[in-house]
Amino acid sequence: MIEMNFKVDAFEGPLDLLLHLINQLEIDIYDIPMAEITDQYMEFVHTMQELELNIASEYLVMAATLLQIKSKMLLPKQELAIDLDMDELEEDPREVLVQKLMEYKKYKEAAKTLKEREQERSFYFGKAPMDLEIYEKDIEKAELDVGLPDMLSAFHKMMRRQKLAKPLHTRITTQEVSIGDRMDEVMVTLKAAKNNRTKFEALFEGNTREALVVTFLALLELMKRKLVIVEQVGNFADLYVQGKEEKDK
Repeated sequence: MIEMNFKVDAFEGPLDLLLHLINQLEIDIYDIPMAEITDQYMEFVHTMQELELNIASEYLVMAATLLQIKSKMLLPKQELAIDLDMDELEEDPREVLVQKLMEYKKYKEAAKTLKEREQERSFYFGKAPMDLEIYEKDIEKAELDVGLPDMLSAFHKMMRRQKLAKPLHTRITTQEVSIGDRMDEVMVTLKAAKNNRTKFEALFEGNTREALVVTFLALLELMKRKLVIVEQVGNFADLYVQGKEEKDK
């Protein structure tokens, strides 16, 4: 008689068959009724034997394991205590089996997910990478629009850095500067700078909060009058203040 390898409904082994029976019978995997699941498993094995199929030895090993667990579950605890020590008595005979089933279930679900992703990916077609060097210079020179939120963010960071850098004990002298005076000072600083351009932070002099705020308000007023513009050459890059007269040349 020709021998046939036993593989029904794509069962990959005894654990796969057990999971199938547990799902079919809607059994809680953490509280397996051993009598019921063993009977179902043995019925399955006997059917294969009647059909004279060559059953893999691992299925028979699992059958013996299930029968052993079933017998332990049926014996009264007093009789078990004769042959087992207290640690073995307190341990659930199903515990090792449940751990194996849970581990197998985890890997089976992971394999299913990977298979689905493989099928999904088969619908996509890759494209050879493009040479982006031709755009590099344009990107470096591109200037991003800087609005009030960007300036407020930069001002907040600068205030925080100056606060951290300030010594614990300082002696502050009050020197009032108007917004108009500070506007004139900013324009003088820009004209003295190379290309009429300087870093945003370089304009903030003084060690008092009032002086920093006056400078910030002076910059906003200069932008409003279109005497300066604030630029940023890339995301998260430093802000630069540019005198409008030099920019328009």
